[in-house]
Amino acid sequence: MNARTHPSGFPDADSFYTATARPWAGGEALTRDTQCDVAVIGGGFAGLWAARRLAAAGKAVVLLEGGEVGRAASGRNGGFVSTGFAQGLDELERKLGREHGRELFAMSDKGRASVLDFCNAHPGAGIDPVMGRLKVLRYDDGGALEKRIDFLNETLGQNMVFWPREKVRDQLRTQAYTCAMEDRNGFHVHTLNLARALAADCSAKGVAVHENTPAVSLVKAGAGWKVATPEASVTAEHVVLACNVAASGEGKSVLPALSRAIVPVATYVVTTEPMGEKLHEAIVWRGTVSDTRRAGDYYRIVDGDRLLWGGRITTRVSQPDDLAATMRADIERIYPQLAPVKIDYVWTGLMGYCRHKMPILGALRPGLWSCTAFGGHGLNTTAMGGEVVADAITGADDRIRLFAPYRALWGGGYAGRIATQLEYWRLQALDWWEEKRGA
Repeated sequence: MNARTHPSGFPDADSFYTATARPWAGGEALTRDTQCDVAVIGGGFAGLWAARRLAAAGKAVVLLEGGEVGRAASGRNGGFVSTGFAQGLDELERKLGREHGRELFAMSDKGRASVLDFCNAHPGAGIDPVMGRLKVLRYDDGGALEKRIDFLNETLGQNMVFWPREKVRDQLRTQAYTCAMEDRNGFHVHTLNLARALAADCSAKGVAVHENTPAVSLVKAGAGWKVATPEASVTAEHVVLACNVAASGEGKSVLPALSRAIVPVATYVVTTEPMGEKLHEAIVWRGTVSDTRRAGDYYRIVDGDRLLWGGRITTRVSQPDDLAATMRADIERIYPQLAPVKIDYVWTGLMGYCRHKMPILGALRPGLWSCTAFGGHGLNTTAMGGEVVADAITGADDRIRLFAPYRALWGGGYAGRIATQLEYWRLQALDWWEEKRGA
């Protein structure tokens, strides 16, 4: 196991993604001072999508990544791509009004479509999109899910299908679920291969991608900005901060006011050994599966006959010693016929949340842009957010104004993390009560 520490602060353990990723040429560390139109700090999805869009618009772009592209949150998540944000549509409409909320929802759907278009345009990159997303219920909701599906399809143009108990149990051989919603527009991907394909595409479009180049300071320089790295500096008219929980490969923030707005929340993922036909008999469905609990299980079949399983949420920033055993028990609780489950890979990643559970997109100061805090729903929204910020810089459109209500609010520091953990436990209790009531 690799003993390095990646930008999230967790040990850089080998994951299923790193073990199966396609190689890419890589970006050399920055060793000489340079100038450009736009410097992008962060080589995850948000930074890569922004850099790609800016380069396509003719801008000279330098991208700085403290470690390797896609090795933090972007390359460590469940790989689910779907419409929406971490914040729900109902809350968006309550805060912003129906028209504004639904416009944001439509933008998130466009982000989903952008990811799928990129995947289809790069069939040899190993991204391997598999269509279909299933949201499963663990209790009887009295028909509420069917009504929700009608609303999503008729009002928002989605492609959802209701699954009754019989169909769910034909595809997922467990007694845990009562009904489901199939999202036919959702899909799953190999996240690290997606990040590397985006990086390669950025390089092909002229972006100077520099890995192992942490940004260590950011200062105003005339009409623009100067980003210092360990060996050299970048001077640019614009800087995009697309760095999620940590702002550099050394875990130091170049803009503390922004980093203090982001609450780090950990989630956990494992991948089993190859399980052969036993897995296919238990899980017939080939798309993604997640339950509707506030912090539920999410899983999918990968590599033919392995199960990638994620779940649990905590503000703890160290990996639990018994994580593999805990996740194994979660799998066997839902699919006892798979026991004994053997785990080949186990890893942890940090999601960056702002208190409002929406991305922080916009100008923090003239020429200084934020593109961060995607809150565990980032595969579609980073594509959307990166392009929105890029278009604001080039003047292509002003959609970024729609995110003005969601500014960088102080996350509360250590007390904020405690409050987040308490809220998680409260939601767990609500999940338990709903299941008991609907049993």
